[in-house]
Amino acid sequence: MPHVFEYALLRAVPRQDRGEAINVGLLLYCAPLDYLRCRTHVAPDRLLALDPALDLDVLADALSHLCRSCDGVVGDPVTGIPPGQHFRWLTAPRSTLVQTSPTHTGLTADPEADLERLFRLLVLPPGDR
Repeated sequence: MPHVFEYALLRAVPRQDRGEAINVGLLLYCAPLDYLRCRTHVAPDRLLALDPALDLDVLADALSHLCRSCDGVVGDPVTGIPPGQHFRWLTAPRSTLVQTSPTHTGLTADPEADLERLFRLLVLPPGDR
């Protein structure tokens, strides 16, 4: 039986003044299955083409924190909130290096498979799919 799920892309925006972004990850939330996961992939050459001064370590730390947060790592300040509120917190608009797209919806019988499918389609560069 399919369940409704929501997802949002994680985008690296190296320079706020230019507004250019590259998809670097995906958040997927399925309320009926209590599922919240994150996958990321950074293509350094693509990002450095937008901003050669970008600190890739800062980006990696930010993405790592987001994924650990989804995985419920103990000590994370939002670990204790319900997954739905957690997803809303993660997808709230920000003016930072990592931003999220608007949320999108779909139907799934297997959120892990849909996370992988959407990640390959929307995040990985064409040569890495």
